[in-house]
Amino acid sequence: MTQTTEAAAVEDTRSPGGFRIHRAWFVAAVTFVTIIGAAAFRSLPGLLIDPLHQDFGWSRGTIGAAVSVNLALYGLTAPFAAALMDRFGIRRVVAVALTVIAVGSGLTVWMTAAWQLMLCWGLLVGLGSGSMALAFAATVTNRWFTERRGLVTGILTAASASGQLIFLPVLSWMVEKHDWRPAAITVALAALAVVPFVWLLLRDHPADVGLKPYGAQEFVPKPAPVQGAARRAVTVLFKAARTGPFWLLAGTFAICGASTNGLVQTHFVPAAHDHGMPVTAAASLLAVIGVFDVVGTIASGWFTDRFEPRRLLAVYYALRGISLLFLPMLLAPSVHPPMLFFIVFYGLDWVATVPPTVALCREQYGEDSAIVFGWVLASHQVGAALIAFLGGVARDVFGTYDMVWYASGALCAAAALMALVIRRRPAVPAPAPGLATA
Repeated sequence: MTQTTEAAAVEDTRSPGGFRIHRAWFVAAVTFVTIIGAAAFRSLPGLLIDPLHQDFGWSRGTIGAAVSVNLALYGLTAPFAAALMDRFGIRRVVAVALTVIAVGSGLTVWMTAAWQLMLCWGLLVGLGSGSMALAFAATVTNRWFTERRGLVTGILTAASASGQLIFLPVLSWMVEKHDWRPAAITVALAALAVVPFVWLLLRDHPADVGLKPYGAQEFVPKPAPVQGAARRAVTVLFKAARTGPFWLLAGTFAICGASTNGLVQTHFVPAAHDHGMPVTAAASLLAVIGVFDVVGTIASGWFTDRFEPRRLLAVYYALRGISLLFLPMLLAPSVHPPMLFFIVFYGLDWVATVPPTVALCREQYGEDSAIVFGWVLASHQVGAALIAFLGGVARDVFGTYDMVWYASGALCAAAALMALVIRRRPAVPAPAPGLATA
């Protein structure tokens, strides 16, 4: 098909009257479903701590170590997953990632030793889910959309929260009523179920089907596979690491990960269960966090367009830290209004830090901001991994999670101060593609 014919096809697909829907929205929909499925893989670890402890006698620190490997790889894989997508295409990378997750989750039902949990859930599921992190959403948005990038990025970011809402209550019910193994099999089947949709409906670039990107005025040829993209990711890391703002952004985002994925997502359910709350009730509270996470993400993007990102980050971290200090007093056998208030507030604040952090990366690093943010996201997951492990160790040593909540509250206070001391720099006129705020 020639470029002229391809352009004509675009006009037929996206007519001025809007009678036909642009293919980009179908690609975004498949991406949304894939990320929702990926949320199942991230929802299960917190539900496995008590059952694995009871079945195998493994310490919570050991189980937390496997979760920490999973969380660390989820972040560290992201910058390189983007490079692999440039080299081999989105569809191939995501299909392989889903298959790896299915294998890792499915094999856990036959494990008998802790190292097998590290291998299956830590290594395999961590690598697979990391390949479908923010890099996946950003790459799809960058290639398929010229207009509405902020909206699409916000929707795809919120997909993870929506997936948590869908899967957490179901998986917690399975764990409580039918043991943890059916839940692990469900995750494996969910991953495999998405593979046909990815392979049949997802396309790497609009040029593959003779279309312009949504909103583009001119046809965009498909770029050649990028050689050395992984090397560039490492080069940008070393360049950014020589600047102070990078370490402040990475440090604050590490604390963000520690206080969300690593702490609340991993340890809230077992901590609530320690106080007599049923597992299904605690998991449902986490699902409610997912609901308000969507609202908080969109609202934070709106605030970031209008207010100073440093101050927003400082406010978000300070309020998060204060709420964590009160949490030990709110845990009880039943759900009461103060706990609901905490859940709603924490949901609104869960990923509210993402839009201002993206904005600061863009301001500081210009055209390299996408890769820099990938590494900042990696620090987020390293922080989550560290607290997932240390939280389990603290529970084994002290017999309670109280010390973990207090320490995390103090860390959030430190993050608020770190955000305020990031130096200002004039924003780069051309924003990094695929990272517009919601």
